[in-house]
Amino acid sequence: MIDDLGMPVTLARPVRRVVSLVPSLTEAIACTAAHLLVGCTDFCVLPADLDERAGHRLTRVRGPKNPDCRAIEALHPDLVIANQEENRRFDVDHLRDAGVPVWVTRIDTVSQALTSLDRLVGKALDLPRPGWLSAAQQNWSGPDPAMRHRAVVCIWRDPWMVAGPRTYVADVLARSGIALAPLPVPEWPAARYPRVDLEALRSSDADLVLLMDAPYHFTASDGPECFEGMNVRIMPERPLAWYGPGLTDARAEIVLRVG
Repeated sequence: MIDDLGMPVTLARPVRRVVSLVPSLTEAIACTAAHLLVGCTDFCVLPADLDERAGHRLTRVRGPKNPDCRAIEALHPDLVIANQEENRRFDVDHLRDAGVPVWVTRIDTVSQALTSLDRLVGKALDLPRPGWLSAAQQNWSGPDPAMRHRAVVCIWRDPWMVAGPRTYVADVLARSGIALAPLPVPEWPAARYPRVDLEALRSSDADLVLLMDAPYHFTASDGPECFEGMNVRIMPERPLAWYGPGLTDARAEIVLRVG
């Protein structure tokens, strides 16, 4: 087997024990074959009844950026699922050196997400395509709407950080009729999550400011006050940044919340 980065992954058949280090992929496995999951990160919060679906209590292995590799090894997984952006190569290499098979996904666009999920479920886990994935593929197969907004997408404050053009977030928005407003960042448009001066955000030609509720927890009382007179929306992370079952209605939810 070859993962999304072209790395060979030797798998036992059938795969019976899975540890997921990516919250959105944990949700994908939980909605496909939850009984396979034996471990996940502290940030894997969906579905809310994860342990009940799995039929046992999952071991929590800290976060995507600082997983407890010893705890993962102790679970004797047949497969660990990781992502190029969300997880560190150091941890992936450590697990592989310990003899643990790791499947790394690479997802920067909606099309990549659908292909990657299809490979993960069908190739790595050798499972039939789930209904949610077929629905997601159908929902994104039609034409994209015309661009209606130019937005800045803030993911952090102090320092202010935004989603750049070459991110999954940017592609989801573009395919939902929302373009990113260019910003005066030296590495734009190559930057993924650059730091930006607040005044540059205020003076951009964006007609929409999206404040994501994660990783920084923007709320109605924390963030909008910095953009007086601008069209500001608090956006949940899931439709913008989670690939998995959320893809089935991500575009509809974005359109509903933004207009």
